[in-house]
Amino acid sequence: MQESTHQFKPYVSADTKMAEFTIKSVILGGIFGIIFGAANVYLALKAGLTVSASIPISVMAISLGRKLFKTTILENNIIQTAGSAGESIASGVAFTLPAFLFLSIAEGGKSVGADYFNYLTIFTLAAMGGILGTLMMIPLRRSLIVKEHGNLPYPEGTACASVLIAGEKGGDFSKTAYQGLGFAILYAIFQKIFNLIAAVPAWTTQQTNKYFPSATVSGEITPEYLGVGYIIGPRIAGVLVAGGVLASLALIPLLAFLVPGETVATQLIKLGYMKDLVTAGGDLGWNPITKTFEDTASAIYYAYVRQIGAGAVAIGGLMTLLKSIPTIVRSFKESLGSLNDRQTDANVSRTERDLSFRVVIIGSVILVLLILFMPQIPSSTLLGKLLIGILVIVFGFFFVTVSSRIVGLIGSSSNPISGMTIATLMGTCLIFISVGWTGKLFEPMALVVGAIICIAAANAGATSQDLKTGYIIGATPKYQQLALFIGAVVSSVVIGATIKMLDTPTEAALREGITHTIGTKAFPAPQGTLMATLIRGLLSFNLDWQFVLVGAFLSITIELCGVNALSFAVGAYLPLSTTLPIFVGGAIKGLVDWKMKKQGRHEDDELGKGSLFATGLVAGGAVAGVLIAFAAVLFEKQLQAISWQTSLEKALGHGGYQLLGTALFAFMGLVLYRIAMKKE
Repeated sequence: MQESTHQFKPYVSADTKMAEFTIKSVILGGIFGIIFGAANVYLALKAGLTVSASIPISVMAISLGRKLFKTTILENNIIQTAGSAGESIASGVAFTLPAFLFLSIAEGGKSVGADYFNYLTIFTLAAMGGILGTLMMIPLRRSLIVKEHGNLPYPEGTACASVLIAGEKGGDFSKTAYQGLGFAILYAIFQKIFNLIAAVPAWTTQQTNKYFPSATVSGEITPEYLGVGYIIGPRIAGVLVAGGVLASLALIPLLAFLVPGETVATQLIKLGYMKDLVTAGGDLGWNPITKTFEDTASAIYYAYVRQIGAGAVAIGGLMTLLKSIPTIVRSFKESLGSLNDRQTDANVSRTERDLSFRVVIIGSVILVLLILFMPQIPSSTLLGKLLIGILVIVFGFFFVTVSSRIVGLIGSSSNPISGMTIATLMGTCLIFISVGWTGKLFEPMALVVGAIICIAAANAGATSQDLKTGYIIGATPKYQQLALFIGAVVSSVVIGATIKMLDTPTEAALREGITHTIGTKAFPAPQGTLMATLIRGLLSFNLDWQFVLVGAFLSITIELCGVNALSFAVGAYLPLSTTLPIFVGGAIKGLVDWKMKKQGRHEDDELGKGSLFATGLVAGGAVAGVLIAFAAVLFEKQLQAISWQTSLEKALGHGGYQLLGTALFAFMGLVLYRIAMKKE
């Protein structure tokens, strides 16, 4: 193994002197980190999914950096390194920190964590997690990236290196990606500003239907969902939608037939979705006289199916983690061994220069001190904050190692971050219980530990891919690590602002009593609600185990069938309106691959036209979604004035309006298919 490592020659030799860590590369990387960080926050809050931004940032670095700013290949690598920090931190933040809003209700009628859901706390925790993930990867780079070069492929990192090298040789990947970006933005403008395209076309059976009550088929027909489906492919997209089909077309109709409306309402009151049985209205349209809901399907989803899905996701994530135990043990041993493998030679080659191990020690101590003395950290005692700091460092080192090893084998998209976060939360809650810290007041403390570890593990996975890219092209690790620190802090500034802006309700929502948009249908934040459910239940000994266990054994059943239980569980947890358009994208990818194979061509890979156009759809749709969400808060009345929805529904009828939207979504799918099938 050592011999093959010494034989490896990077694209840029260690002796070459070339511009690398420059002001323009860091600024461009920071800008891309801000854009894709905001986009991933939007996508995570809406769908519970994120996409890797390393490849699209590499493509854009070639087109903008190389052509407009005359950047070198090493500068382009710094651009994508700094930029990727933003998208990975955004994933961890959006998956965990919204849980502050869903913790137990305090005496004032709001969550015990609501006061911590402010910009300064979000920024602080995001930056801490991002810095921790990068810090812990410094001593691991040589053991995981260099010594294991032949064993750990790090697929996204290798693909990014291919993009950068091809761009240096004159390859043109950017045109197709920018076409997808432009198409998605145009589509989003017509859908979300002019309302020409229906947002969520749906078909629902009546609750009075004797055989199939409250069954719903719906789809949130956006470009980002279509693009995500194409990127993840037919297999994962099919498993995702299977979970949604089970929930919307099996569990909900069955429960709608068996469970009386008043029983459903009582459960919703317990969970905090309704005030009482006598107050009419609300999001679900409760009628206290007839004891029925206007939207029975959603009522049952929130009352029962969401908890079943939460149990399924929890066990699915843990099973994914358990399957990685041999990898975890091996990685942990390698990591401990690497601590003694310090660089003491001042003349070490450029491509092997890491930041000093002293940076890791000093950085870890500073993080613990910040946790001890910053008022944003929820604990009234120094002992409580010290325990949080110790748990963050211990869990952080362990799960950063796990994350890096796993993404090296299967890629960042399959990294079981949710499973690691669930394991961290369960371990933290058990430690709290063992020292007598139970009840709602300790819930925010447990969430802080889980959130920082989630962000650190997500960033560590992306950092590993970046370091692999750098190793292949011949970058200086020290400069990449500095770029990652800068990218983590810069993107955290905007990620916090994005979350707070998306959480701001419109005037219409405020009139309905909605004070937080996150947690509503607009931004359901599925992972955040799951984390809050686990923390609440564990620390108060009040988890709805009957529903959680149904979900747990559902995941076990699916895993025994040889199917990835986590993907299925996420599909069962999310509404079908999210997973169905993703499945359409996956089906198009399957059709493209089948047709190409039939024609004797290579399947459409990460650098193919279809994948690049789909990447553009995701980026364009998500960025447009963020900007339009901002505009909806600032210019609500002006946007209502230019909406075409009322006129179109009068002309076409409600059903015709929804069919028009479906047809335009199908047209977008056709465009994606045609571009994917184009020959080079």
